[in-house]
Amino acid sequence: QVQLVESGGGLVQTGGSLRLSCEASGNIRRFNAMGYYRQTPGKQRELVATITSGATTNYADSVKGRFTISRDNAKNTMYLQMNSLKPEDTAVYYCNLHQIAQDYWGQGTQVTVSS
Repeated sequence: QVQLVESGGGLVQTGGSLRLSCEASGNIRRFNAMGYYRQTPGKQRELVATITSGATTNYADSVKGRFTISRDNAKNTMYLQMNSLKPEDTAVYYCNLHQIAQDYWGQGTQVTVSS
């Protein structure tokens, strides 16, 4: 089994910054991909950014140049640095780990950007 514990998030003004963290524990395979997804009421969960265990990254167009995803494999921890935040970034952010064709999810953390 895999457990994901998220931290960070909160309330910030437009243009501000926040950092999310996601620590994975349990049966973590050497090769995997981690990522953040976000969801607002009435909408489907959408990809924000992903990073593989080899540090290959992928970003949604809406966050490119503003968000940076990184990970520390020794700590099984992923980070999402969010800069220049906009009201449309407001959502619940979920941490994801994908390995051996299985997906694991964190509990979600609220990010609210006030205008």
